[in-house]
Amino acid sequence: MDSRHHVTFDGTYHIGFCPTSRRNVLVNQVDTRLKKFLTTKAPELQTDSVEMEGMPDHVYLLVQCDPQCGIHPVVKPLQGHTAPILRQVFPCLKRRLPALTVDECGFGGDRGAGPRAVGKRYIAEQKGK
Repeated sequence: MDSRHHVTFDGTYHIGFCPTSRRNVLVNQVDTRLKKFLTTKAPELQTDSVEMEGMPDHVYLLVQCDPQCGIHPVVKPLQGHTAPILRQVFPCLKRRLPALTVDECGFGGDRGAGPRAVGKRYIAEQKGK
C-alpha cells in the first residue's frame, strides 16, 4: 500500500515476459542475470518488484507502481533494455533472443486475499510446472 497526496493505492500488476517465439533461453545463468537486472531496474522506474519467478521460456513479475502513472512507463524500459543487455553478456543469445515481449499484463488492487495474494501464489506455483 502506498500513499501520495492523500490518496492511498495498491497498484499491483502481474506481468509476463517471454522471449520471441517462446524460446527456452532463460537457462544456464541467463535467468539469474535477468532476475538481477529486473530487480535492479525496478527502483529506477519508481516501482517495487514484489515477486518474480522464471521458467525457461518466460518470466512472471508482480510489481507495484502508481496507477496514476500506469504500467507502460515500467514495462517498456524493462522490456526494451533487458534483451540487449542479456545478448551483450551472453553472446550465444544474439540470434536466439531478438527481444523480450510482453506475454500478459494484468492489474488488481489488494483487498484482503485479493489479486495481489492470488498473483503471488500463482507466480510461486509456476516454478514446479
